[in-house]
Amino acid sequence: MSSISLDKVIEKMELKALTNDVDTSLIRITQPDINRPALQLAGYFEHFDATRLQIIGFVEYSFMESLSEKEKEESFSKLLSFDIPGIVFCRGLIPDPMFLRIAEKEQVPVFYTEMATSAFTSEIIRWLNVQLAPCIRIHGVLVDVYGVGVLITGESGIGKSEAALELVKRGHRLVSDDVVEIRKVSEVTLIGTAPDITKHFIELRGIGIIDVMMLFGASSVRDTQNIDVVIKLEDWNKDRDYDRMGLEEEYTEYLGNKLVLHRIPIRPGRNLAVICESAAVNHRQKQMGYNAAQELYRRVQEQFTRGREDSDGE
Repeated sequence: MSSISLDKVIEKMELKALTNDVDTSLIRITQPDINRPALQLAGYFEHFDATRLQIIGFVEYSFMESLSEKEKEESFSKLLSFDIPGIVFCRGLIPDPMFLRIAEKEQVPVFYTEMATSAFTSEIIRWLNVQLAPCIRIHGVLVDVYGVGVLITGESGIGKSEAALELVKRGHRLVSDDVVEIRKVSEVTLIGTAPDITKHFIELRGIGIIDVMMLFGASSVRDTQNIDVVIKLEDWNKDRDYDRMGLEEEYTEYLGNKLVLHRIPIRPGRNLAVICESAAVNHRQKQMGYNAAQELYRRVQEQFTRGREDSDGE
């Protein structure tokens, strides 16, 4: 099961600790969802998922303040008896001293943030979904071409890195070379990133390692990118029939999500960067409702029909 340390969440969201005697170094988050424990504060604990981060906004805070001292002790003790990874008070709200005392006793970390509840909730869910998404590593290169995530795959030494470098020189942005980490953040979206150790680097045989950001500037790289199209580079095989029309799309699959696949045969003289740019623009056109192959087919059909009508007229 994927997990992320609570300390990383604290750093990312800039949370301020209210329980100083609670060790957070070993606590890990395993759920991308959060919970607002309004029902639990009222005493209803059926289906309570204590493994989630608990978010307390103004409504929950107001209810907590309305309780008597006896009710507070009973409600807080029951809630904090669960193995909760962390509780965050939004809008700069500071909980009752009794709440903090019980939290420190039960070793439940409590934090606060100045962010509004809805803004904090949406941001933490978005970020956790990426961090905790199912992840695989593949051998390939990921480049942002005109806003389209192009994943270039193929055998080692076939020219993936050279194509990526040429694309960067043409103004596009490198995400990862050699190894791409693919995360499934939804049923339709895959996000690619680079491992920290190889981020912004490209390996060129005969030259070695180059730092793309240092050579071409910060605008030549990006940390993450949706993966939209896969281009597989293959050695040219004269005995194989390659698709020359593109009427029927081929797909490949990663983590259960389908992606459009283009098989590009490699031979001397082919400009891979231009081919990758064309594939990206063509994909955007199809997303916008225009398919060049279907348009050509339509014109051919019209010409054929017109020719038959002229023959019948004679």
